[in-house]
Amino acid sequence: MDFSKLNFGIDGDSITAGEQWSWHVYKNLGLASHHNVAVGSSVWYKRTITCSAGSVTTQDYNDPNFAGISDGWEPTEDLNELQKRANNCAVVHIQRFISEVKNGEAPIPDIFAFAMGTNDDISCLGDAETALMGKSLDKNENINLFTEAGAMRWCIQRIMEEYPLARVFVLTPIQTATPQHNAKIEKQISAVMLKIAGQMGAQVIDCFHNCGICEKFEVIGGTGKYLRDGLHPDVPGQTLEGAYATKEIRNNMF
Repeated sequence: MDFSKLNFGIDGDSITAGEQWSWHVYKNLGLASHHNVAVGSSVWYKRTITCSAGSVTTQDYNDPNFAGISDGWEPTEDLNELQKRANNCAVVHIQRFISEVKNGEAPIPDIFAFAMGTNDDISCLGDAETALMGKSLDKNENINLFTEAGAMRWCIQRIMEEYPLARVFVLTPIQTATPQHNAKIEKQISAVMLKIAGQMGAQVIDCFHNCGICEKFEVIGGTGKYLRDGLHPDVPGQTLEGAYATKEIRNNMF
């Protein structure tokens, strides 16, 4: 296969934003383009954020009053900033991605990869079986976009419907230095990610178990073997995850 003619689309959080593992995939395979809409601190699902000044709920990207997207995470009472944080989810990212392609800002993807879930709250997982009910996204009351299960099903199907020739991959989050956080991620993987991706026909790339980044060699809040702060990969970690994802994408594209 001539990968030099294939365009690569990506969504994710701070472990994916910019030129990290996906950039290595792009370079390793010699892909034609790298259109990355990942934003730090993001989650799969819509949400309502409340503070003493009021509350805000995720807007749609095409909302005429769309406030924007923020990767902020430190405490604040600024409702405008909180609105931008509420907008920082895969549902909005995918709306943005599709809009940018339609506007000619990026090419139609031949490969699309999701790498979300690290920041998701365990209380927002939802039920995968319910989220998978029905064929259509339109007026489907089973798909709750305020849950990981519902948002994940919606995002994958939206990309598949918009770009029917694209191959879709879902990367699980990597291990961190914190065992409790890793336990949360493993629950997400088994309860939601494998079920949704599997039923939707998206190829799972299990970075949590197979990319080579291991909690035992990482330091909470400090620099370990591959993570610079116990959560985010440094260049060797980005390269390692990128090499694993490269292999999985290359092998599954044949």
